[in-house]
Amino acid sequence: MAINRIRISKDKSDLVKSLVDFGGGVGPFQTYADVIAFAATLGAKYNKRIPLNIVSKEPAPISLDIFVSRGYDTIIKLLAIAEKNDPHILSLYDTDAENQRVQIFEEYANGGLEQLQEELKGIVDYSDHLLLLLNLERFPSNTTEDEFDLSRFL
Repeated sequence: MAINRIRISKDKSDLVKSLVDFGGGVGPFQTYADVIAFAATLGAKYNKRIPLNIVSKEPAPISLDIFVSRGYDTIIKLLAIAEKNDPHILSLYDTDAENQRVQIFEEYANGGLEQLQEELKGIVDYSDHLLLLLNLERFPSNTTEDEFDLSRFL
């Protein structure tokens, strides 16, 4: 049985590389797996599941074992069970179920990366902007229509 790998869409590869902090970069994430896990949860939040067309060669597909070692296998399983609504998708012994879990995760990650591309368009410092987005999510503003809302300019 071949070990599954999480693939990244070629049109999102530059974004993924720019979000990782290595080689002098200033990205907010330590690994590609961190970026993909964040993007998958973002894709699920916005209900964006986009199939991959052309797969990136750089960054190369990431072994599923890396996601498991970082604890992201829970995210993969949760997204799969929420999408399929069938507990059989969590089977450890069914390779088709594992392939479906990986595909669902990849497609949500691709959707989340597309959302990030839209959110980060023209932004220089990704870390600050992502922190602002997370704070807006954590502490939603309760402004009324009469008040002037500056957050729409972020």
